[in-house]
Amino acid sequence: MISAPYRCLREQLASAPKVWVVTGVAGFIGSNLLEELLALGQTVVGVDNFSTGHRANLREILGGPLEISANFRLVEGDIRDLETCRAACEGADYVLHHAALGSVPWSMDDPLRTNAVNVDGFVNMLVAAKDAGIKRFVYASSSAVYGDTPDNPQTEDKLGRPLSPYAASKTTNEAYALAFQMSYGLQSIGLRYFNVFGRRQDPAGAYAAVIPRWIASLLRGERCRIFGDGETTRDFCYVANVVQANLLAATVEDPNATGQAYNIACAESVSLNLLFLMMRHRLAQSDPRFSHAVPQYDPFRPGDIRFSCASIEKARRTMSPKDWRKHSIGMWRTRAQPQRVTRCSLPTSTRQSRPCRTLTALPLRWQHRDFAECACVGGFGRMRRRMDVSIPGNRFCGKGVFGHTRRLGQAGAQACTTRRVRCPHARRADGGSIGAGSLHSVT
Repeated sequence: MISAPYRCLREQLASAPKVWVVTGVAGFIGSNLLEELLALGQTVVGVDNFSTGHRANLREILGGPLEISANFRLVEGDIRDLETCRAACEGADYVLHHAALGSVPWSMDDPLRTNAVNVDGFVNMLVAAKDAGIKRFVYASSSAVYGDTPDNPQTEDKLGRPLSPYAASKTTNEAYALAFQMSYGLQSIGLRYFNVFGRRQDPAGAYAAVIPRWIASLLRGERCRIFGDGETTRDFCYVANVVQANLLAATVEDPNATGQAYNIACAESVSLNLLFLMMRHRLAQSDPRFSHAVPQYDPFRPGDIRFSCASIEKARRTMSPKDWRKHSIGMWRTRAQPQRVTRCSLPTSTRQSRPCRTLTALPLRWQHRDFAECACVGGFGRMRRRMDVSIPGNRFCGKGVFGHTRRLGQAGAQACTTRRVRCPHARRADGGSIGAGSLHSVT
């Protein structure tokens, strides 16, 4: 649902296009900002070094009409290089800064790199924006700045002690942004994101966010890892809300709204235990086998905030986000909404005997190199594992929760439907793993 102020803003931007700089443009939030801005006829200069962003996110957006992609220019480089920042900001109206190493565990492992990117790179962007005469500098802050505060919900004027180098870098960003506004007149607004999730969020890697990581684990038949007792709470915010907040912050006319930071969330607290039950229930609606999934509890993780819930009254007064999507609606869209429809990319020899009409890409980044969902077999969760269809004699018939494989005989022989093997990512009936890299016959 789009709020009335944002609907009016979209109309204004469409009638009077601007030039926007989006750093971290190939990342999760950056690519969603790019998509919205191009849809509104804006000119976008994207900055990314692809250390955590994905070129596939850009290809997905820029694969549309030529007149849309013509409004995009990519500056491939690192924000730790001042000249890269200057090249991006030249001639622009607004900056939406989202290039960062956005992970608490990552910062615990490598505080020097976190500081170099999140602080030094941030100052470079401020300098470049100041010199280029940017009208407004909107940047991604984080709920991590609340640290060990006992307040619940968290309000913008009461911060705790930072619990991680990542939290310290975001607190430093807010101080620098205010200093540049007071010293040089560069208007800025910080957006303290709580737990953002949605399309194009990467489930891979040790530092992946909880929702895409858990969904990917459930689909692979693996147990979801919960750090602690599961009663840790988070305020989950759908990425569409974040996109609205960025554009509203960049264009709000009240000068008193600048030089400040705002909570961007849904003001609802959800425990990790409840989140797991919600996700399991949604997936079980497509396949009952998911209803038996249980989580794995591991020790508490250093640097994690125990309880997180935002007050968004300040943002409501300033930017009027009254109709933001709640986490349960956004979660369903994240899991179930196809991002695009493309032609089947598998070789003809590996397709089913009935021709594959289309491939519907899975949500988030589940459409990566290993998996695809075949629309001709129908239903969410009917998956084919690409890496194994290249093995001579193997192809997938699309039956079963993760699909079965049917073994072909000699070259040119008809498919044998009596010898099926499960996808290596499926689970045995006793709950054990069949194991990746090998195919087991079912007799």
